[in-house]
Amino acid sequence: MTFIDKRAIIIGGSLGGLFAGVLLRSIGWEVDIYERSPSSLGSRGGGIVLQPEILQAFNRAKVSYELPFGVTAYERLYLEADGSIAEKMLMRQTQTSWNLIYNTLLSHFPAEHYHQGKQLADLQQHKEKATAIFADGTEATGDLLIGADGAGSIVRQKLLPNYNPSYAGYIAYRGLVGERELDKKTAELLTDRFVFQQIPNSHILQYVIPGEKESLEPGKRRFNWVWYVNYDEATELPKLLTDKEGKRHTYSISPGAIATDVKQQMQKYAQSVLAPPMQKLIAVTREPFIQSVLDLAVPQMTFNRIALVGDAAFIPRPHTASGVSKGAVNAMTLADALVEHDHNVTKALAAWETNQLKFGMYLKDRGQALGDRSQFSYGKERIKNFSNLIA
Repeated sequence: MTFIDKRAIIIGGSLGGLFAGVLLRSIGWEVDIYERSPSSLGSRGGGIVLQPEILQAFNRAKVSYELPFGVTAYERLYLEADGSIAEKMLMRQTQTSWNLIYNTLLSHFPAEHYHQGKQLADLQQHKEKATAIFADGTEATGDLLIGADGAGSIVRQKLLPNYNPSYAGYIAYRGLVGERELDKKTAELLTDRFVFQQIPNSHILQYVIPGEKESLEPGKRRFNWVWYVNYDEATELPKLLTDKEGKRHTYSISPGAIATDVKQQMQKYAQSVLAPPMQKLIAVTREPFIQSVLDLAVPQMTFNRIALVGDAAFIPRPHTASGVSKGAVNAMTLADALVEHDHNVTKALAAWETNQLKFGMYLKDRGQALGDRSQFSYGKERIKNFSNLIA
């Protein structure tokens, strides 16, 4: 690859940072990624709907992959409270895993330019350069600095200190279950299908994704489920986000860390409000995890030679199924703008920002509308017992 005399510094080594990294390298930039975590980010995510923009970004950056890049569902099912099928519709859709996307991107980015354990402490900008200063005392300087450091972005906090994610009023319980861990009858119902159950102020969905080591072999894949439940921010959320070691987390609890009593509370609640197939799915989940549903929208994404991308700028609610593809679009359009403006960073960022702000706001508004309709049509409270409600 022939490089031009341009260097980008990317803060954040998750999917948004990797999309930006591989796409900037594809147009000739030298790129270094700095990730705060000292260890691999693998195994941190569950299932993801494979939007076309993800594969488009792979193709643009010449990232090789094999098809099928996930597991195909052929139908959508909506369940009644007793587990019978309320509605069935043909809808072909591919689901993949966070791990598969992450590992594919990481394998196409040079390891010597992916730096772990680098906590950002400060930023500086000069006329022609931007500098990242890290907590260990080291610095990195480039022509362009990209904040791709997610919901808790330090880059955003430095530039827009008054803009932080806000809690939407509900969380997502999530889990993964191996195909062979579920009883045969339930597994047959859920396999090759995108299955929903909607109840007042809540819904749950599940689909099949690649298994351990990203296996696509039937019997070795995993059921991925997501259950949205309302919890009060002041009186209930703190307990949910306190792990089994007593540590309070800001937005999420990772697999294996959920407190025992919180897990038991979730399982008990599932027994009272969910259809039997969903109850069984939750009951056999060994390591469920929790993600707070958040809202975030920034008024600007560019600051001279610094740009915000992905969840550092906008967090659409997960009902849009666009959290990952949004980062891919941000990166592709940024690469296009740099080429179009002959790699003049300030001109390219100015041209890039307008449409990406509109795109981010559209996803935010769409996600809020979908989420509010699902979770708050009957007020803010979660129902206590579905059978009592419909009796």
